[in-house]
Amino acid sequence: MRVKVFISTDFEGVAGIVDWDQILVGGHDYDLGRRLLLGEVNAAIDGALAAGATSFVVNDSHSSMRNLPPDLLHGRATLLTGKHKPMYMMEGLDGSFDTIFFLGYHGSIGASHAVLSHSYNPRAIWEARINGEIVGETALNALVAAHYHVPIALVTGDQVTAEEAQRLDPPPHCVEVKRSLSRYAAESLHPEVARERIREGARLALATARPPTPPIFAGTTEVELTFLTADMAEMASWLYGVELVPDRARTVIYRGERPLDLFRTFITIVMLTRALVE
Repeated sequence: MRVKVFISTDFEGVAGIVDWDQILVGGHDYDLGRRLLLGEVNAAIDGALAAGATSFVVNDSHSSMRNLPPDLLHGRATLLTGKHKPMYMMEGLDGSFDTIFFLGYHGSIGASHAVLSHSYNPRAIWEARINGEIVGETALNALVAAHYHVPIALVTGDQVTAEEAQRLDPPPHCVEVKRSLSRYAAESLHPEVARERIREGARLALATARPPTPPIFAGTTEVELTFLTADMAEMASWLYGVELVPDRARTVIYRGERPLDLFRTFITIVMLTRALVE
């Protein structure tokens, strides 16, 4: 039986990662960070294979989106790499997939104890909410999963990431590889132990989630974004359906019943506001 897995990889939630220098091109520890990320991704693929998965698409989703060495990635996987993907962290997903893994994910910008916390663009977005609840990239990306009716089986990262993922409906299987102490400090598992837990977590996530169900966003869904500056909110409000919130100059809100439309609007806002800080 064919089991097709979509893997979206971030970086901040990998065991041992606590600083931007480890995860950005040019950082003095970037090569170390890449090895740590690669080890967790390959471990997840090994675990999924053990549970019967047959094919994988890995979307390298962090920053430059060229963090995974193609020649060292698990041989069963194809790799989506490079910037300017229309669907960003969810590029490549469609209804042909059976399940989704979010690997190396991190907590929302509103989470005080999440390592390197942000929500897509830390230089623009101060807070993101869905239906009034503060969310990070896990929930925002779940909008795409809901559209294509593909379940999220596994999320890996720190304890804050796991807590946020557990608020999804239905909650995925989570593997905690470190405990955040502050935005720039954490107690991490040894990389080999983290990989063992991810390998087993991936196996269990597929072996026990039968039948899996996709995320649910029932009825009209509301997205609220607060920016660092008022001009960023003004720029976002240029988009159709996006409105400035009265008496809150840095906040916009928009609503809809189609999760993919909500996500596309969010990504467009991210790219627009990025023009003010780059």
